[in-house]
This record gives sequence, structure tokens and C-alpha cells, in this order.
Amino acid sequence: MSPKSFFLDEPVHRYLLEHGTPPDAVQQALIEETARLGRIAGMQIAPEQGALMTLLTRLIGARRAVEVGTFTGYSALAIAMGLPDDGHLLCCDVSDEWTTVARRAWADAGVDHKIELRLAPAAETLRALPLDPVLDLAFIDADKTNYRAYYDEILPRLRPGGLLLVDNVLWSGRVVDPGANDDDTVAIRAFNDMVASDERVDRVMLAVSDGLTICRKR
Repeated sequence: MSPKSFFLDEPVHRYLLEHGTPPDAVQQALIEETARLGRIAGMQIAPEQGALMTLLTRLIGARRAVEVGTFTGYSALAIAMGLPDDGHLLCCDVSDEWTTVARRAWADAGVDHKIELRLAPAAETLRALPLDPVLDLAFIDADKTNYRAYYDEILPRLRPGGLLLVDNVLWSGRVVDPGANDDDTVAIRAFNDMVASDERVDRVMLAVSDGLTICRKR
């Protein structure tokens, strides 16, 4: 498994994994199945990020969560493992192909009863949710040009003290590369700047995986 987190070479990454909560059998099988998909497997979050997300879910006592961008289901599995047995995670995605892999893993882990998957444009799914601030936790990891739209839909629905996690905020370092001006990079830079000045949240950007921002709603 090659390291995905910034600044880690292979020996340090292996040491990090060995001294944290390792992937369980279902998570490891999902990592291996996703790796067989080829280059697109890079969309899967790193195992150390998954362990962090499970821990954060438990730490805040989350019961209601939402995820934008599910892929083969590792991040959803991490969140669901941190939810109580009657918790609920709404997953927003558009790919039946990749989420079929996810569904199998969720069932194997015994957490599928906590997860609701909606295959539709995520912005539409989020707009259809009640505006009541009842979400405890949210995770955004989808098309980068719509990060702001997802954030704007989720934040009013997040309870005070709730967490909003955003993936890929360092974008393999391209956020600080003046020569990188593709749509995704420009969108992530603008999103990061917006969050940095948003007085509605406390935030920290971590060099975990491809960069993870954690926002706490004030």
C-alpha cells in the first residue's frame, strides 16, 4: 500500500498504520478490491484517514451524518462504524457501478442498516433535506467544482458543534503551484479561501491523505 498522506515515505507510513487502528478484515478486503480497479482507486481515502473519521464520529457522539461522494464505500464504512446501531448515514453519489462494491462491503461489515444511498446529483439530494440543523457530521469528497455548493447546503443543516470534513484540500500540492490553473485546482483554492474566512466555523487543515479540512460549526 503506497502512502497517500503528505510527507510520508513508505517506512514511516507503515509505522503510522501499525501504531494506529488498522483496517479490519472487511476494510482490508475493500482496499484490495478497489486497488484492482486501477488508477481510479486513488479516489479511495487512506486507511489512516478512515480511522480518524471513525474516531471523530465516535468522539462527537454522532447519530445523523451525510456523505457527498461515496465511490466504493470506504469513507462511508468508516463513518458508519462510528455511529451507534440506530445511527443514520445518508450517502450521495451518482455511480451505481462503484456503489455496488460499497454495498457489498457495508453488508459484510454489518453496518448496511445504518446507511441510506441515494443515486442522484448530490446538490439536489441535499436541497431536498429539511433545513433543520440536525446533522452531526458531514463529509465532502466529490466533484471539486461543486464543493462550495455542497458546503452551502450542508452547513445550515449541521447542528452547532457538528463537524464538516472536506477531502482533497491540498490537491497533491497543486493548490500552491502557480502553474496549476485547471478548473478543479482553481475551485479548491477558492473553496479553501472561503472556508478560511468563514466566521461560522472553527477549522483546521490537516496534512492527512490528500489534505483534510475539519470544520466545527460555532
